[in-house]
Amino acid sequence: MNGIIQSILLCIVVVEIIVGCFGNGFIALVNCIHWVKKRKISAVNQILTALAFSRISHLSTLLTFLFLSTLYSDLVLSTILVKLLNFHIIFSSHFSMWLAACLGLFYFLKIANFSNSFFVYLKMRVNQMVSGTLLMSLAFLFLNTLLINSYIDGQIGGHRRYPLYGFSSNDTAAFYRVILIINYSIFTFPPFVISQSTFLLLIFSLWRHHKRMQQYTERCRDALANAHIKVLKPMITYVLLCSIYFLAHLIQNLKTELLENIFYIRCCQIATLAFPSGHSCALIWGDTKLRQTSLFVLWWLTCRFKDVHPMGP
Repeated sequence: MNGIIQSILLCIVVVEIIVGCFGNGFIALVNCIHWVKKRKISAVNQILTALAFSRISHLSTLLTFLFLSTLYSDLVLSTILVKLLNFHIIFSSHFSMWLAACLGLFYFLKIANFSNSFFVYLKMRVNQMVSGTLLMSLAFLFLNTLLINSYIDGQIGGHRRYPLYGFSSNDTAAFYRVILIINYSIFTFPPFVISQSTFLLLIFSLWRHHKRMQQYTERCRDALANAHIKVLKPMITYVLLCSIYFLAHLIQNLKTELLENIFYIRCCQIATLAFPSGHSCALIWGDTKLRQTSLFVLWWLTCRFKDVHPMGP
């Protein structure tokens, strides 16, 4: 029975990764085609395309790791291989989190309406703010990589090695637990805070705008309110999935013994993979161009399927 449950959980993990790769690949492909045709690309589409590529890289790395850990669960890694594997995961997850945070920051500065002079100054330099935030994040990436590599060098001394997966001992589980704490708890927290802050400030901006408009008109909504709501819809999904992602990694750090339970690990993987996979679907549905293109592709595939398999009389 346990074997069947584990197989089902593993299938869910693989499906999430495949859906995420297809969703992010679709975003990147549509934006790149539009870029080639129009010879230009907007700032938001640049962020979306970079975010899609980073998530494809992240999900591909996780799929490779999952494939190797399933087929070669007893494989033992040297220091160089552990560093290389962790660098790929750190690099891809770093840009996945920070680009998503930059997307929320871009929407906030473009849509929100505050009379504060400092906010007006930032609003006029939205592209520089997003670029500066992304450049600042490189310092976190460097520090993250440095700390993890230093920890790996300190733990894997001499000829000591660690298995790829299957935390069969407390020492191995504790080793990977520290890596999880450094990578997903400490260095995931800043973009998580930025994302939550921009979301709450957008809601506050919409509330203030609504109160202000009630003094002048009885119309249900105006253009600025519609812009707020259009941006907030995908951001609600993003904030929820990002919170689940952060909490799932945080929960893994509570007890070392839990990392020895494969059922617990699979459940955490399902929770964390919902963020890069589910958010791509929310981005597609929230963007008019991407939504229309996806509906056209689905319609075309449906027609092709009917032509290949005609219905009986």
